[in-house]
Amino acid sequence: MSLEPAIRPSRFVTPHLERRIRVSFEFFPPKTEEMEQTLWASVTRLAPLAPEFVSVTYGAGGSTRERTHATVKRILDETALAPAAHLTCVAATRDEIDKVIRSYVDAGVRHIVALRGDPVEGVGARYAPHPGGYRNGADLVAGIKRIASVEVSVSAYPEKHPDSPTVEADVDMLAAKVDAGASRAITQFFFENDLYFRYLDRVRARDIDIPIVPGILPVQNFKQAKAFAVRCGTSIPGWLAARFDGLDDDPTTRKLIAVAVAAEQVIDLVDRGVTDFHFYTMNRADLVYAICHLLGLRPEVRAVA
Repeated sequence: MSLEPAIRPSRFVTPHLERRIRVSFEFFPPKTEEMEQTLWASVTRLAPLAPEFVSVTYGAGGSTRERTHATVKRILDETALAPAAHLTCVAATRDEIDKVIRSYVDAGVRHIVALRGDPVEGVGARYAPHPGGYRNGADLVAGIKRIASVEVSVSAYPEKHPDSPTVEADVDMLAAKVDAGASRAITQFFFENDLYFRYLDRVRARDIDIPIVPGILPVQNFKQAKAFAVRCGTSIPGWLAARFDGLDDDPTTRKLIAVAVAAEQVIDLVDRGVTDFHFYTMNRADLVYAICHLLGLRPEVRAVA
């Protein structure tokens, strides 16, 4: 009788290296000096993984406009990363937004993530276009492309935007954004992969052929993630809640479970043909770095002269 343990190699440590996996990371501009230190520690940690780009969010009504611009500028000045600056059309005139677009371009930005944005009052409030402003995401994309020859990414919603009556209405809006010049869509985060593929089938049936990059949210804190999901219209499956049950006061185990959950999700997506991933980092690097490692990504090693 063989005494060798009956353990098979984990599929998580043998990723599909024959496929080129591409990743991008999202950060938000820091409010305090401590948050800035955390952000830049995360940027430094993740930069060697050579992401396709890193995006920087833009607060409702342009509330983080200066901090977003400062963060993007520092990325341009101090790293080799390609920043994608977020931009919304909330609470601003066309002239005001056009000025922001030009300031990005003048700073060296060649990629903008164009979003309608949430009302200043917050998610759940009724959205109304600003008088004299851009009406929606498609209108904003057209405005950006009119001003500058930059890449434009937009949002997509596998479970529909909270303000949309149906998923089909969201697909209609995505088609309008593509017609206006968008070349990539990044999805709202989701936890059930079948939702993404059903949405992708609807999108492709409309002859929309741009990349639909899945947005992945590693669960740093389940309670916070659940509250965020409710605001965004993202469903929380029962199995996910069960994974984190009883771990509110156990951050070490919670982090291990978070990596396992996200790893299961991304490996399943890879198995089903997905090669591009956008990670919502929440300005924290460890979970994202671990997941990227499982995907087969390794830090670029630069030769020493």
